[in-house]
Amino acid sequence: MILIAGPCVIESESQINKIAEELVEFAEDPQIDFYFKASYDKANRTSLESYRGPGLKEGLRILENVKERFKFKILTDVHETSHVKPAAEVADALQIPAFLCRQTDLLVEAAKTNKIVNIKKGQFMNPEDMQYSVLKVLKTKNSDIEKADFETSKNLGVWLTERGSSFGYGNLVVDMRGLLIMRKFAPVIFDATHSVQMPGGAQGKSSGKREYVAPLAKAAAAVGCDGFFFETHYDPDNALSDGPNMITTNELKNLVRKIKNIKKSAEEI
Repeated sequence: MILIAGPCVIESESQINKIAEELVEFAEDPQIDFYFKASYDKANRTSLESYRGPGLKEGLRILENVKERFKFKILTDVHETSHVKPAAEVADALQIPAFLCRQTDLLVEAAKTNKIVNIKKGQFMNPEDMQYSVLKVLKTKNSDIEKADFETSKNLGVWLTERGSSFGYGNLVVDMRGLLIMRKFAPVIFDATHSVQMPGGAQGKSSGKREYVAPLAKAAAAVGCDGFFFETHYDPDNALSDGPNMITTNELKNLVRKIKNIKKSAEEI
């Protein structure tokens, strides 16, 4: 089971190390393919005043130290083509943000690296149409590829991540059919924490309802997916980004145990 977990954004080096220490057990679990996630720059913020992170150079330095100290694989998101190459020198997986999932130049640049490319489905996207974003990456890696399929994407390191769909204003819903639809084209990760966001719901910031993280993650485990994405923090209420939809590290540990059991049961049925 793929597990991507970590704070939304790098707030400080001590914050990152404190959270990383709490997640070591996942990296040591032979049943889990673990990636530590944190953003060096949150370029897509509701307000100009919102905290974005330490920036490319300092953020990658901190992530590189985490990689060396804890022996973690690293996942981070890239918003600009100029960031891809330096990020790939540290990260094992490059994430394409949901709002940029159709951005051809960014997808192609990420595909030119030998890193895993995790494409988050846009809140505005039909799951079926995500095959074309996958194909942009696959064809860049191998021009002879004509269609996106699960095995090809798995072998070449292309993932898709479900994070909910816009429903009216300020709300997201998860259509679990999307997990099965997108799994025809690539391994699928379920992003349980962003799926409970309420965009723009907190006066210039996104809000969220973290009490629904666990039920949605359990449902995704039963439906079937290849991994999970959770943003976690030791003090979500005081986090500088995405606090309302993040869960504590202790809640994450309990939840991972439950979804592992659900996945095992679902696979045996």
